[in-house]
Amino acid sequence: MRCLARAGTEMKSHVLPQGSGYLVAWPAGKKCGGLILRRPPKRWSSSLGSVPTDPDISTVAALMGEPARAAVLVALLDGRALAASTLAAEATVAPSTISGHLSRLVDGGLIKVEASGRYRYFRLASPAVAEAVEALARLAPSEPIRSLRQSMHRDAIRRARSCYDHLAGRLGVALADSLVTSGAVVVDRDPNQGPDPVVGAGRSLRYCLTSEGRARLADLGVLLTPSRQRPIARYCLDWSEQRPHLGGQLGAAIFDCLVDKGWLERAERRVVRITPSGRAGLLQDFDIDVTALG
Repeated sequence: MRCLARAGTEMKSHVLPQGSGYLVAWPAGKKCGGLILRRPPKRWSSSLGSVPTDPDISTVAALMGEPARAAVLVALLDGRALAASTLAAEATVAPSTISGHLSRLVDGGLIKVEASGRYRYFRLASPAVAEAVEALARLAPSEPIRSLRQSMHRDAIRRARSCYDHLAGRLGVALADSLVTSGAVVVDRDPNQGPDPVVGAGRSLRYCLTSEGRARLADLGVLLTPSRQRPIARYCLDWSEQRPHLGGQLGAAIFDCLVDKGWLERAERRVVRITPSGRAGLLQDFDIDVTALG
């Protein structure tokens, strides 16, 4: 903002601490008492240079913090596109109400719209949104269980679920452990990240796919499509197990492969079911005993 003095008075300008976005001016040799502060027009930004500011977390938090919109984001965590009517049922609000919530989430860049004929479907805007929701899930308290159905869903989603486009829950953690134990993936320290104060390792570690691992997974039908937008393998902390599962391109490719093989089936509300052939295949190829998952 600018502090205005009376006409004809010599002015001096001073900038407040970085990130404040205000320009202050006052008469030379005089105090600035009683003068008015005004924000400079946006066109002045070029003369002031680029001034970095802190992320506006409150805007995103307000979008996510409303219960119905939070339910929509959780429902979309399995990576699929869902109709507004389905999302209204998940959020337990009327169809007329969900349209306003969906509009706000689209405008906020958290979800996107996909048209199919005259129908519209909604999905998360990017993997980064899923990561943010999963991170909040690790901090959020558990909802109280009020019915047998809720209890069964809680157990199922902790056993095996989709986390955007990759596996999570006890099965996802077991898969990551299997790949590390077999040498298909190694755990390396990321020089660009500091240690996670909660889990000790967390963000400071990263998964790296070995050449032997790439060949072995290719034999199983896991094919990777090069992309600069996502890492090949990502160290993703599981909110229910508080241990890492495998994300990134590799995590998504393995999940797609196991679904295509018929070993896994997507069920309602992010639950993933293991088929009889999957029980045998997971034990043979990944040394995962499904009975130990609970």
